[in-house]
Amino acid sequence: MYGDDDPIAAFATTAGNSALTLIRCCGKGSIDLASSVFAPAKNAEGNTVVHGWIVNKGEKIDEVLVSVFRSPKSYTGEDSLDICCHGGFSAGKAVMEALKDAGFRDALPGEFTFRSFLNGKLDLTRCESVMELVGAKTETGRSHAVSRLSGSLEKEINEIKQLLVKVLTGAEIYLDYSEDEVSADTDEIKGKLPYQDIAQEVLQRLKKLSATWQMERLYQEGVTAVIAGRPNAGKSSLFNSLLKEDRSIVTEAAGTTRDWIEAWVSIEGIPIRLVDTAGLRNTAEPAEKIGVEKSRKLLQEADLVLYLLDGTQGVTDEDKQELEGKKYLLLWNKCDISPQPQPISGSIPICISAKTGEGLAALYSSITKTIKANSGPDLQTSEVSLGSARQKKLVDVSCAALEEALELANKEEALDIIAPLLREAVNALGEITGEVSTSDILDEMFSNFCVGK
Repeated sequence: MYGDDDPIAAFATTAGNSALTLIRCCGKGSIDLASSVFAPAKNAEGNTVVHGWIVNKGEKIDEVLVSVFRSPKSYTGEDSLDICCHGGFSAGKAVMEALKDAGFRDALPGEFTFRSFLNGKLDLTRCESVMELVGAKTETGRSHAVSRLSGSLEKEINEIKQLLVKVLTGAEIYLDYSEDEVSADTDEIKGKLPYQDIAQEVLQRLKKLSATWQMERLYQEGVTAVIAGRPNAGKSSLFNSLLKEDRSIVTEAAGTTRDWIEAWVSIEGIPIRLVDTAGLRNTAEPAEKIGVEKSRKLLQEADLVLYLLDGTQGVTDEDKQELEGKKYLLLWNKCDISPQPQPISGSIPICISAKTGEGLAALYSSITKTIKANSGPDLQTSEVSLGSARQKKLVDVSCAALEEALELANKEEALDIIAPLLREAVNALGEITGEVSTSDILDEMFSNFCVGK
């Protein structure tokens, strides 16, 4: 599907009611081709912006600004144009039709970034970071994606790979020549596994890098946190406070929330899908009963449950029944007008007031601490981190191969058994950056990109 140099075009922005729409074009001869519908592009220099009209079959279509990029100084390394036309559905659609009439075809998902990789403008880690940046839900996610787009992960992988290649080269030299034939200048590579100390250093760096994915996945995918409790405990008020906007209806009447409502929030850089649910109680009212059933299903699927206790009512028998055997984060709401809570199941609830905002800072901290604790003991942050499950899998492959090689070396096994494992470790790292790749892997990866990227 991918790999040709046909002239392609695609919307780089979503068509709709906006001031501007951006259409991206690239490919062999794309500037000359675009000149048939936009004459000023013909003699435009690279890295310039040209003003004029898109004209199709003698009819003026739209007044546009076109950014012209000439090979190799472009995102894809090919001749490229970014057409900035008026917003709305009609103008962009008409410009796209003009480009297709001129000879452009629709771009495949991720085809611009694929060509950037193919032409050596980006390695695979930076290609993946493009979509990470598009999908970032928080400022932390954005900054980490930008770091990888800037080449931090590529640099770390290449440094590790160079060290591993040194180990592999030493082993292969020792295999190719007898001990007597190895030069005195290479005394440092003599031994059962040349440069074994470097191999140990590489293994530790790989393990550290692998451990970053668990935290990075939190920043990318986030977690689902469900707000639960009895009717009128203040769930919708807390939902609105955490969102910093009025999304859920709040009234004095119990059972106002009949269905769940959700929204994304960022708490200490972690994207959280926050869900407000119907109050948990036994009811015969049909609509409310359905809402309660949905709430209970959401509780089973949640990564974290914030269970609100109405401080003015205390812990009721219904609360005790709901909490039995559960590991919920307990919140004592309405602390501004209620007594201090007593320990419940060995823990003291967090005192908050959804109405005044009191205690929310402590709640944020507890939410983050609980999410990290639930994610496992190996949760780590680092200046350089993995950005995808694909990268994590390949780092683990490299790590496992190197670990096995070192175990064999410690048992003084022959180098001709150890060397292939070192080669496997090197190749896995090469696959992360795209130095080693297959068309099937690339097709699968880029097909998950959005069109226009």
